[in-house]
Amino acid sequence: MTLHRNSALDHAPTVALTCDAAQHPHVFATAFNSGGPEALARVYAEDAVFVPRPGGQVTGTELVAANAGFQSLGLPIRVNPRHTYVSGDTALLIVDWVIAGRRPDGERVHLEGTATDVARRGPDGLWRYLIDNPFGTAQA
Repeated sequence: MTLHRNSALDHAPTVALTCDAAQHPHVFATAFNSGGPEALARVYAEDAVFVPRPGGQVTGTELVAANAGFQSLGLPIRVNPRHTYVSGDTALLIVDWVIAGRRPDGERVHLEGTATDVARRGPDGLWRYLIDNPFGTAQA
């Protein structure tokens, strides 16, 4: 399956955030699958940490660039939330995910993992990732 970018998303991200922590992984997938880095950046808190590979973490513009690298594969992500634990404005999300298929150039791709993520509810009541650790406890 090839992602088709929506030019409206390129200029004005329209992915709606959620008031339900358990739905946040689905919001992430929708934003990821839009192909728009701007839409994907909206699902993160301003001070968020992303772990693009076991043992390494990035923030800010490096976080956006790392996610754009995954989006550039041109393949959709599928998520299957396994557990959601909420305490006040903090949630621990355990999520199985897969990015698989053939890139537009024909190269076969298969990435998968079980994410161990932390989300925070903002003052607006909406959830955003604070820590996005897609490879969970995988060794560095």
